[in-house]
Amino acid sequence: MARQDALQGSLPLLVLTLLARRGALHGYGIATAIEGMSDETLRCQEGSLYPALHRLEEAGWIKARWKTTDSGRKARVYDITPDGRKQLTSEEARWRAITAAVGHILKHA
Repeated sequence: MARQDALQGSLPLLVLTLLARRGALHGYGIATAIEGMSDETLRCQEGSLYPALHRLEEAGWIKARWKTTDSGRKARVYDITPDGRKQLTSEEARWRAITAAVGHILKHA
């Protein structure tokens, strides 16, 4: 399985989790955190990440703002919203149910 395929369906959960625990991040920071924390098992391509960020923003779960970095460059950073924190709880519960079901099948098949 390609590393990017492993992200399918879990990207909103991962983005919301990172923003809830680490605070505001820009897209590149989100991608590198996902790759680094997964020991590069998960690769987050720009073509998947930025459309997902736009969907999360349209849903009201994250908000974007421009920030000037230490080097003087402008970067678009993302923050989780109160609605995003509620959604994170739902996404975590859904993920736990899915992984438990898959684990059950692997154990008992």
